[in-house]
Amino acid sequence: MGRNLTMMTDLYELTMSQVYFSKGMANQEAVFDAFYRRNVFGKGYGVMGGLSNIVNFIKNIHFDDEDIEYLRSKKMFTEDFLTYLKDLKFTGTIYAIPDGTPIFANEPIVTVKAPIIEAQIIETILLSYLNAGIMYTTAAKRVVEAAGDIPISEFGARRALGPETAIDASECAIVGGCKSTSNVLAGQERDLAISGTFAHSYVTSFPTELEAFIAYADIYPDNCTVLVDTYDVLRSGVPNAIKTAQYLRKKGHELKAIRIDSGDLAYLSKETRRMLDEAGFSNVKICVSNGLKERTIRALKEQNAPIDLIGLGDNIVLPDEARVGCVYKLVALKEDDVYVSRIKASNEEAKAITPGYKIVYRIYDNETGYAIGDLISLYDENIPTNEYTLIDPSNEMNTLTIKNYHLRKLQEPIFVDGKQVYQVPSVLERQAYCNEEMKTLYPEVKREEYSHKHYVDLTKKLLEEKKRLIKLAKSQKVEYDIDMSLKKEV
Repeated sequence: MGRNLTMMTDLYELTMSQVYFSKGMANQEAVFDAFYRRNVFGKGYGVMGGLSNIVNFIKNIHFDDEDIEYLRSKKMFTEDFLTYLKDLKFTGTIYAIPDGTPIFANEPIVTVKAPIIEAQIIETILLSYLNAGIMYTTAAKRVVEAAGDIPISEFGARRALGPETAIDASECAIVGGCKSTSNVLAGQERDLAISGTFAHSYVTSFPTELEAFIAYADIYPDNCTVLVDTYDVLRSGVPNAIKTAQYLRKKGHELKAIRIDSGDLAYLSKETRRMLDEAGFSNVKICVSNGLKERTIRALKEQNAPIDLIGLGDNIVLPDEARVGCVYKLVALKEDDVYVSRIKASNEEAKAITPGYKIVYRIYDNETGYAIGDLISLYDENIPTNEYTLIDPSNEMNTLTIKNYHLRKLQEPIFVDGKQVYQVPSVLERQAYCNEEMKTLYPEVKREEYSHKHYVDLTKKLLEEKKRLIKLAKSQKVEYDIDMSLKKEV
């Protein structure tokens, strides 16, 4: 976590910074927003993740001598710029939505206010951590929501795209509500609960399935879970699990659980429960795994499958539609102590960003406690707290006047003038926070299919500013003189 990752930046961050430096812009304060354009997995909500890694990255920003020498060898940068980089520290301010908070498309989740070179250089890794952290935490929270009161253990390390991502995924899975991880290094480094049993290869390494079970029970008599689908769940696995349970009980211990990793999990779990109960082992829990998805878990619950535990890997560390798509855009520059809005208009309407130095509010209904929606304002606006009319930016005719509500700023200060002011909560504190936050979302927003839209609206002032800048950008032309050597923006 203390590793220096400053050089993990796209080359163009450095070439742009060289230009800023050469043109005397190094100390100009810029405001960048990180956000995404469509909700994660195309569903009703996302869950913030990755902030803990961002905090540790920002604390360790610096260019080592070997970094400077490497950059010098590329013959792309001036010596005075390299000297500037050698002394670079992050001196800016960062606001961010805490890990575990439900988040939505097109609202700033991280805002960086810093000298433009500092803000530019951190873009790559900031987006990397956000894209991964949001994906893992959202995926975990969605399956945890689907499972309800059934505990989930994450064991996706072997499916992850590398060991570093596996560790991050394990932490995010716990924040999202999982009870434990199979990843031992993640448990050691991040202080996470770990759990696990054995694999099919363990069973096949013994002459018989029963011998494999008994050998494990001898070593772990108080924490014995057996995998019963290596050969045949109902003809072999469960009968041998019952024999193992009898063996343990005679020694004063109890079989903890059986795990089913293939087949019709609803049918097999029901038959397994019946067999265990008839044999006098109603205390033995049933764990299922096998690449379960949110939809599958809901279906199992609808079929009243008697499942006590779920093991899940693939669909946390590498879920379908995995791309979150966080972007990082310049939204304002400070000129003469005033934040002047900047916009990327684009030929694609969906890519037109919301300009300006902004604040994101979540609006809560005082009567129900549910979140009515989110409101984005310019930083210097005062939002009424007694009555307000929300405007849908995608359809200005769609308005809603609200009363009896309260506002909460979603972003919290993380760094102020280069100093860390935010203490990252423990993983379990973030998990508890996430659980409470999810209770404020309408159930319709959390649906797997046809989820209700959680509105992210702009204030009237901000909406007019966005429209003005888009119109201005679209009206710009370039005039060339006769020899095409000069151009002038009009």
